[in-house]
Amino acid sequence: MVVVIQRVRRSKVEVEGKKVGEIGKGITCFLGIENQDTEEEAIWLADKVVNLRIFEDESKKMNRSLIDVGGEMLVVSQFTLLANCIKGRRPSFIRAAEPSMAEKLYNFFINYIREKYNLNVETGIFGAMMMVYIENDGPVTFIINTKDKFTAG
Repeated sequence: MVVVIQRVRRSKVEVEGKKVGEIGKGITCFLGIENQDTEEEAIWLADKVVNLRIFEDESKKMNRSLIDVGGEMLVVSQFTLLANCIKGRRPSFIRAAEPSMAEKLYNFFINYIREKYNLNVETGIFGAMMMVYIENDGPVTFIINTKDKFTAG
């Protein structure tokens, strides 16, 4: 799994001109699911994102997590995060999970966070063409790949 997270003041997602998800202060999370990803990786990634200390404390240091600041999360599926753009001019999406598997893990990731952390988690619509509006706070943006957890030193 690959996730791009952005610390936001507010964020919303629209499908066909209708708002389907909106948050205030928190994290917008673009989630890409690979064909070999598992629930174990979804749990690891969800715990990492929710507990990552990317919000400022009184000293203006990134020392607080989403939980610490009572923030919200907007999760948007984004298979293009798995694109391979090395060869040619057209991205290859061979690493991206099949839609049925990806949707299952996408929903698992969201429900795990809602149930374990009791956070407000808003979403886009899986597989839909979406317009995402982000007021990035910082800007603060991070990329996390679950495959990196095995190579971290």
